[in-house]
This record gives sequence, C-alpha cells and structure tokens, in this order.
Amino acid sequence: MDGRTVLITGGTSGIGKATALGLASMGARVLITGRDTRRTEDTAREIRAAGGTVEVFVADLSVQSEVRRLAGEVLRREPRIDVLINNVGGYWNSKHVTADGLEHTFAVNHLAPFLLTYLLLERLEQGAAARVVTVASNAHTLGRIDFDDLQGTRSYSGSRAYNQSKLANVLFTYELARRLHATAITANALHPGLVSTAFGADDPGRVQRVFVPLLRPFMKSPAGGAATSIHLASAAGLDRTTGQYFANGKPARSSQRSHDEAVAARLWAVSAELVGLFIP
Repeated sequence: MDGRTVLITGGTSGIGKATALGLASMGARVLITGRDTRRTEDTAREIRAAGGTVEVFVADLSVQSEVRRLAGEVLRREPRIDVLINNVGGYWNSKHVTADGLEHTFAVNHLAPFLLTYLLLERLEQGAAARVVTVASNAHTLGRIDFDDLQGTRSYSGSRAYNQSKLANVLFTYELARRLHATAITANALHPGLVSTAFGADDPGRVQRVFVPLLRPFMKSPAGGAATSIHLASAAGLDRTTGQYFANGKPARSSQRSHDEAVAARLWAVSAELVGLFIP
C-alpha cells in the first residue's frame, strides 16, 4: 500500500480504527473521519506512534451539509484517493431524526456513504484502479426496502431500520459497480463478522443489552473484524473484482433481494432525490 491514500469514514473506534491501523502499517497514507475532534486526534496520534501516516477530518455524517463539507475539504487537500472505505454506521433502537428531517439510521448507514461516494467519484477516477469498499452486514439478509415508509414514519423498529440500511449498502454497491463498469473503479461490500465493539451502545436494543454480553467472548476482535476491509482495500488480485459481497475475506452469496436490479435502481433514484442530487 506504499504511496496509496485511503479514506476511512468512522475511523476513530472499532472496526474503522482497526482498519486504519492495519492499512497504515502496510504503508498506506490513511485519512480518517470522526465526529469528535479530540477522539479523532487521539486516534491519529496512536496511528503516528505506530509509525503510520494519517490525516484527520472531523464531520458528523448524519448531516448532509457536513458530508458535503467533508467532501469539499478532502478534494481541496488531497490530490488523489485510491481507496474509499465507507465504514461509518451504527444501530439506534429508538427513532431519531437528523437535522435534515431524515430517519437517523438510514441517513448515516446509507445516505451518507451514497452522497460521499458520489461527491468523490471524480477524484477516485483520476487514480489507477481505485476502490470503493462498503461495510455492510449479514443483517442485510433480514432486510427489505420499504419504499412506502423508508423513514419509519408509520412504524419504527431499530432492528428493521438497521436491516434495511444494510440491505441498502449491498444494493448500492451492486448498482455502483454497474454504473462504473466502464471505469477502473471497483465497488465491493462486505460482512465484517460479529465483532466486539461498542456498536449500538448509544441507544441499545434488547439484543445489545441482553445477548451481546453473553456472546462477547466468542466475538471477533476489532482487528479481526477489519480483516476483510483491509483485504478488499489492499489485495493485489482484486483490481478488477467488482460488484461482489465478501465475508471472511472471500466472496460470499448475498441475499436474493440484494440482487434485484429494479429495486437497486429505484433506491438509487430515491437516494439521489433525498440528498438533492440529479444523477441520470
């Protein structure tokens, strides 16, 4: 990864931080985003102490103006981006509404990577064999895209919102790969596994409160959870691999719903409208 620049969203804790540390140790110049300035700087110091090269960007990706500001700052400061890792995401058991009036889970887990990726595409295209890596989850197999109630206005469930957003990650990845087929950019999604992090701790549901403490001894470490992200960002043999779903570092079969091209195209159009973009 010497000479390659990797942007990792949500790079201050858990899988994102482990991904940044791992890629920096391989020689990559890593750019990390975080919501909190002090935590982001602390992570950067840790990466530098381990011998890595890192740059810091602070933004709340639940807010579309912040996503746009982040993209603008990256474009001003960075002459090239070789890999974009859409890692930021979370689980919220109760319904929260963003500053844009959108359901928080859908906004952070899907719309933020959708918008950021689009805003950085031109810069990615300038590199050789650039990659877009999106951290999804096997929870996508339980999800469905409810176009009649995307924002959970009529009925909200934390798990249903999360599952929907992870299915959206996979659908977005496949649609992005189709749209970029004539370029050198690849787009792949992944399941990191069951990882011991603070995932869902801000607003835990019953699973986080009751079952996660029992399962924690059997969970992967953050470094283990980051392994597939690192593999997709760095493996030399994946320069032309696109539109795939990976688990445990290997291609895996995603759900039948994730392969519905009509749903993917409709989701793309709806997402573009929600973030104020016109994308033919």
